[in-house]
Amino acid sequence: MDFASRYLEDKAISRPLSTGTPEKDTALIIIIPAFDEAGIINTIDSLLNCTKPPCSVELIVLVNAPVHATPAQLEQNERTCTGLSEWKRRNNNSFIRLLWHNTGRMTLPGWGVGMARKMAMDEAVRRFSSIDQPEGVIVSLDADCTVSANYLVELYERLYKNDQHKACSVYFEHPQEGDMPEGVYRAILQYELHLRYYYRSLKYTGYPWVFHTLGSAIAVKARHYVRAGGMSKRQGAEDFYFIQKLVPAGGYFYLNTTVVKPSPRASLRVPFGTGPVINSMLAGKMNDYMSYNPDAFSVLRQFFAGIKNYYSQDIRPAGELMSGFNPGLKEFLTMNSWPDNLRLIRNNTSSEESFTKRFFTWFNMFRIVKYLNFVHARGYHEKMPVVPAAGAMLRLNGVEHKAHGAKELLAVYRRLERSSPEV
Repeated sequence: MDFASRYLEDKAISRPLSTGTPEKDTALIIIIPAFDEAGIINTIDSLLNCTKPPCSVELIVLVNAPVHATPAQLEQNERTCTGLSEWKRRNNNSFIRLLWHNTGRMTLPGWGVGMARKMAMDEAVRRFSSIDQPEGVIVSLDADCTVSANYLVELYERLYKNDQHKACSVYFEHPQEGDMPEGVYRAILQYELHLRYYYRSLKYTGYPWVFHTLGSAIAVKARHYVRAGGMSKRQGAEDFYFIQKLVPAGGYFYLNTTVVKPSPRASLRVPFGTGPVINSMLAGKMNDYMSYNPDAFSVLRQFFAGIKNYYSQDIRPAGELMSGFNPGLKEFLTMNSWPDNLRLIRNNTSSEESFTKRFFTWFNMFRIVKYLNFVHARGYHEKMPVVPAAGAMLRLNGVEHKAHGAKELLAVYRRLERSSPEV
C-alpha cells in the first residue's frame, strides 16, 4: 500500500480528475481553486515567468461553483475554461504542465472554497501517489495572485530538498497601487498592517507556533498533508484550521525569501478575510480598521511566561494560582476549565518539554482567538484603530522607528518579517 491509498479511499471527496501520469521527477504541484475568476491567466503567466526549478512542475486548476451560483458567475467559469484551454495550447511545451477540471455547479452540502481547495489538493496527492513521491510539494495558491520570479525555485530548494521541513507559510505582500479605486489600496494598507501586527503580537506573547494562515500562501509535502487528514472542508478559514493541524507536528517554517502577491479586491464570496474587510471599508462601515488592544497581548505574555511554574507539581492548585491573574484572563480560563485541563496535562506529561508542548496544544491559536474576542467583548480591553495599536506593539518589542501612518508602519513590519529567520 502506498503512502496515500488509505487517505484517498477514506477522505477524498472526488474520483480522479485527471488522466495520465506525472513525470517521474515532478516535485511541485500547484493547485488553484477558481470560482468566478476573470484574471486567472495573469496568475498562470506569473508562474510561467518564474525561474524554472530543477524538477517537473504541474498546475491543477479546479474551476468550480456552489449550488447558488448566478448565471453570470457560471458564464465567467465557462470563459475561464476557454482561457485555460487557449493558454495550454499556446504554452504546450512550457515547463508547467497545466491540468484543469470544471466541476460545474456543485450540490455537495457545504460546498465552498474549503472543499474546492481540498478537492484540488487531494488530486495533487493522488498524482504524487501514482509516482510514489511522498515528499512532493503541494502548493496552494489563489486565482487572484501573482508571485515573484524565485517562487518555484525557493519552494523546491527550501521545502522539497530539505528533509527537516514538512510545510510552510509563504511571505506575502498586497499591492499598494494599481488599477483599482484608491479606496481599495487605503483599505488594504490597514488590513495587511493588522495581519502583520497580529503576527508580531503573537510572537510577543511567547506563543511558539506563530505563522500567517493565508490559503494562497501555504505549501505542504504530500506525506504530511495526508498525515494531517487533508485540507479542511470549511467554507471560510479552511487555511487557518488546516495549518493548526500541521504546526504542532514540527517541521513547519516561514518561507520569507520569496513573495506571493494577493489581490486587494473586495469580495463577498467568503464570510470573512481580505475580500469582506475591503468591501466593508469601501462601503463606509469602518474608516479605521479596529484591531485588538496591545494590552490583551501583554496579559498573555505574562501568562505564558509562567509556564514553568504551571508544570511544577509542588505549586498551589491551579484554581488558587489563578487568583493573581488578570481579571479578564481569569474569567476566560475559568470558563474554559483551566484547573481541570492543567491537572490533566500535568498527569500526562513527564518532562517540562512535553508539558510545554501539550500546554500550547491546548492553549492553541483557536483558544487565543477566543480569548481575544472574549476580553474585548466583555470590556476588559477596548479595540483600537490598527495604526496606533501597531505603533504601540513596535515599542513593546523595542523597535526604534519614525513611522507615521499605515503605509510607513506596514513598511517597518514587512522589513521585520523579511529579515527574521525562516524557522
